[in-house]
Amino acid sequence: MKQRKNILLEGKHGRPVLTDLFYRENNLPKPLVIFVHGYKGFKDWGCWNIIAETFAENGLFFVKFNFSHNGGTPLQPIDFPDLEAFGKNNFSIEMDDLNTVVDWLFSKTNLQKEIDFNNVTLIGHSRGGGIAILKASEDKRITRLITWAGVSDFEARFPEGDLLKIWKDKGVAYIENSRTKQQMPHYYQFYEDFQRNKDRFNIKNMVKNLSIPYLIIHGDQDETVSYKEAALLHGLAPKSTLLKVTGGTHTFGCSHPWESETISQNFQEVIDKSIFFIIK
Repeated sequence: MKQRKNILLEGKHGRPVLTDLFYRENNLPKPLVIFVHGYKGFKDWGCWNIIAETFAENGLFFVKFNFSHNGGTPLQPIDFPDLEAFGKNNFSIEMDDLNTVVDWLFSKTNLQKEIDFNNVTLIGHSRGGGIAILKASEDKRITRLITWAGVSDFEARFPEGDLLKIWKDKGVAYIENSRTKQQMPHYYQFYEDFQRNKDRFNIKNMVKNLSIPYLIIHGDQDETVSYKEAALLHGLAPKSTLLKVTGGTHTFGCSHPWESETISQNFQEVIDKSIFFIIK
């Protein structure tokens, strides 16, 4: 299996989009899978490398990347050494970063023999699921969509009332990362960017317009994004299939760091169902 890791793509917002490729180099066009990480996430979190290898071993061309403002750097792509970048992140930047990855893949003539560009799947986890939905709704190059523990509403996650006013007055709000104990900043521009693009970032409206097959996978014990959000997405998306993972948590039994060479039973189910959905 061929692995090309930490490829520096030039982002549109002053920071690179760090990208990994996993595939069997055999001159046979393979379905393309692009994975979108979630909030406080990164491409090398926990079991993502094992998952990438599994997809590649099953004949798929798997791509994962770090959002340019996720808090990582080219020299330290794991965790959050650049909190200033993290604080300046917003949904517009993430949409642009994902588009950078898609455009780059489609432009690489040396990959023409390895990728079937008529078979392109986005997989998004958690907040990345919301980004994947929005991208799939506006980019005809995407032919299938999968969300793992995906969110159904960005607006509902913003503070309201006095908390919103305090955020505006101070210009920044902090949230503690329970694993690293860092105080992670969110500048008020994040909310302003959402308000400027409120229609574009309305997941519920956009998912209604999806005309491609969509697989929704969600654990019934998700402690971060309620299973009800998966059921809501399924009710709105015309060509969707909903898979409930019994006992599944937000990360389906995996964590960071992940030191085992094998995947959790719940995540194995997620992987198996996702691969079948793509190649069936």
